Amino acid sequence: MSGVVTAEMVKELRERTGIGMGKCKEALDKAGGDMEAAIDLLRKSGMASAVKKEGRETLEGLIGFYEGKASITLVEVNAETDFVTQNEKFKLFLKEVAQEAADSTLDSVPALMSKMFSKDSSITIDQYRALVMQSLGENIQVKRLFLLKKSPELSIGLYSHMGGKIVVAVVLAGGEGQEALARDIAMHVAAESPEYVSVDQVPASVRA
Repeated sequence: MSGVVTAEMVKELRERTGIGMGKCKEALDKAGGDMEAAIDLLRKSGMASAVKKEGRETLEGLIGFYEGKASITLVEVNAETDFVTQNEKFKLFLKEVAQEAADSTLDSVPALMSKMFSKDSSITIDQYRALVMQSLGENIQVKRLFLLKKSPELSIGLYSHMGGKIVVAVVLAGGEGQEALARDIAMHVAAESPEYVSVDQVPASVRA
């Protein structure tokens, strides 16, 4: 016997998955009002949709960062258009992926994508990505992940420019407490785009 699908159920499913109301209503109808079965249907259709979109170029993106207890992570997530990268769902995904990496101290994209999503332990982060792709209608790829481990010997400063188009991390050796200085230097790096820290790092061919 099919259960009655109410507006409240559709709203709950939308809040849990981020998928549009129409698709949530359709999934609940197919699942006979069973919330978990509807979520499973959306995941399966999301993964199928993701497979179809995987080959599309992702030339736009943002860099997100998150500071955890033991590490700071920088993550680059790309989409097909700049319009989607400015979407709040995309930005939330970017933030949550960076947080997952920092909390787990994982330093590779494949390991991170296969990790179970802490806010919904029934899906992996890659399956979460598929749901976001289904919601936004574009290919979304986690391109790069960079992890900085915290230490009493280090001061780390971060600066984000142009809403995450450019993110600079500066690490100062010699002790904690110099984060403000490190951030100021990071700001100058974002503005000037230097390729080397000191003169001795400049290759002879570049000097010539």
